[in-house]
Amino acid sequence: MKMTKINIKNLFLGLILVGSAGLANAQTTQTDSTANTAAAATTTQQQAGNPTIEGLKKQIEANPKDAESLAKLATAYQEASDWTNAIDTWKKISVLLPDWAPSYYSQAYAYQSAKDDANAKIAYEKYIATIKPEEVEQNKKNLAYAYFYLAFAEQQTNRDKAKEHIAKSIQYDPTNQDAVKLSKALNS
Repeated sequence: MKMTKINIKNLFLGLILVGSAGLANAQTTQTDSTANTAAAATTTQQQAGNPTIEGLKKQIEANPKDAESLAKLATAYQEASDWTNAIDTWKKISVLLPDWAPSYYSQAYAYQSAKDDANAKIAYEKYIATIKPEEVEQNKKNLAYAYFYLAFAEQQTNRDKAKEHIAKSIQYDPTNQDAVKLSKALNS
């Protein structure tokens, strides 16, 4: 099991590097559910021919508790922009490894990409709550983004909480200009 956790951590670190560009801006707009349904149908048709997804699904059928294969499948769904299946798969990983914070961060990313801001917020909060003290240093950028997203989401409804979140975001990444701008706006 320890080897699996190491491999999963290495896999996630790679995902962070690949996916970090997509996390540059908070996405907070709601979309038409009809458009989402049509996009999901198209994505489902595309993935039916995706040999990576099909192969991983077969591996998981043989061993449903293979967290490493589940993480690879969730990543493949994300690459195919199949946010529903990505979210469902990250949730399965969270059940298998409830104290593995990266699964919550990935859920939040998938929810955010699917324009489901309420669940993205919940998942970022769970990510923050699940990070262990010894993991903070290697997760500063992700923590900074999670706090930035929460501050952005709460700026209209709970300004004081938003100020707390943006201060944490800047503490973890003082170079994030979007966070600095939001902090100035909140504190003016």
